[in-house]
Amino acid sequence: MTQIAPSILSADFMNLQRDVQNLEAAGADLLHIDIMDGMFVPNMSFGAQVVSGIRPLTQLGLDVHLMVEQPERYIEQFITAGSDLIMIHAEATEHLYRGLQMIKDAGVKAGVVINPGTPVSYIESVLPLVDQVLVMTVNPGFGGQKFIPAMLTKVAELASYREAHADADFTIEVDGGVNDQTIAACAKAGADVFVAGSYTFAGDLATRIETLKKAANEAH
Repeated sequence: MTQIAPSILSADFMNLQRDVQNLEAAGADLLHIDIMDGMFVPNMSFGAQVVSGIRPLTQLGLDVHLMVEQPERYIEQFITAGSDLIMIHAEATEHLYRGLQMIKDAGVKAGVVINPGTPVSYIESVLPLVDQVLVMTVNPGFGGQKFIPAMLTKVAELASYREAHADADFTIEVDGGVNDQTIAACAKAGADVFVAGSYTFAGDLATRIETLKKAANEAH
């Protein structure tokens, strides 16, 4: 099932409540919230307070992407803030399984993220544990980058793994350079959830989201 998860990094932060509620009215399925610490990635964004502020504004699921070093230090904060799914980078911690288990033990969905240079084999041992795998289709930390087509091989590999293993029950998300042109290839490769920030906010929200869903559904 196709899900569109606009990234609020592209929202107007002086009018965040308006944009969050407009996204829900426009047909978004999730809100993707990028947390950046200025260490794992060069940029900084915001903390758990923004998640807790958004939580009462919408019924949409909060898809929280931690681009932070040693994410296990912050997991409890983001659980308390009201995250529905928390994703941590395989490259950001020496204790990946423990971090994911912390999230699951709290009754929150857990996801693992891999950068463009990280193979699927690196996370194979945690695939039975996770609810979502996020394949970065650009280098993390900056919006507006060009989609990396080579990442489609990873999406297809994950889809094949999921089909072949009864204990694998995860959605596949892609993040970076997703627009009305690239989404079809992602869907065809096996992706289910599509983060689209720059594209979604570059026009009428409802029209953009509808266009993305149509392109993805036709490719599935």
